Amino acid sequence: MTDAQRRDPWPVRTERLEIRPATADDLGAVWEYRRLPEVNLWLGPAPQTREAFDELYLDPDRLATTLIVQRRADDEIIGDIMLRIGDAWAQREVVEQAKGTEAELGWALAPEHTGQGYASEAVRAAIDVCFGPLGLRRVHAGCFADNEPSWRLMERLGMRREEYSRRTALHRSGQWLDGMNYGLLAEEWPS
Repeated sequence: MTDAQRRDPWPVRTERLEIRPATADDLGAVWEYRRLPEVNLWLGPAPQTREAFDELYLDPDRLATTLIVQRRADDEIIGDIMLRIGDAWAQREVVEQAKGTEAELGWALAPEHTGQGYASEAVRAAIDVCFGPLGLRRVHAGCFADNEPSWRLMERLGMRREEYSRRTALHRSGQWLDGMNYGLLAEEWPS
């Protein structure tokens, strides 16, 4: 693998999908499914207008952490993945060694494409990149405990439940909901 591939491994192609960095031109397609109540029910930010959505996603930091999930057969954008590389916690003497060693993952899929294995295929590919070309040591993801499809996906991929917290997250509905966090180490991932 070349140094360029280590720095920028995208796009990644799976049997049915291409996963690539988002561009401003993708936002219209992403807005179409993220605005749906059944999708944004579980998302952190859920802007109510296209203008607010664009303002959020055109932020360079947000755009840089967003990957597009596109079907190869017809180039349709069917979802997106957040891949945010960050620092692991470390004691002061070794803090430099913990910089940029882990990633947080998140995902959303258009409802008409759920139940077909696309999310598993896409997130699996993102984890492959994290532990392969990016050389990270750990990935983690969280969700509301009521978001069963999300935590079931994490478990299917071999992620370990590391935390179940009671009424830890205030949902936009006004209810305090339970939360779940999952993690996976590079050495636990089949290469």
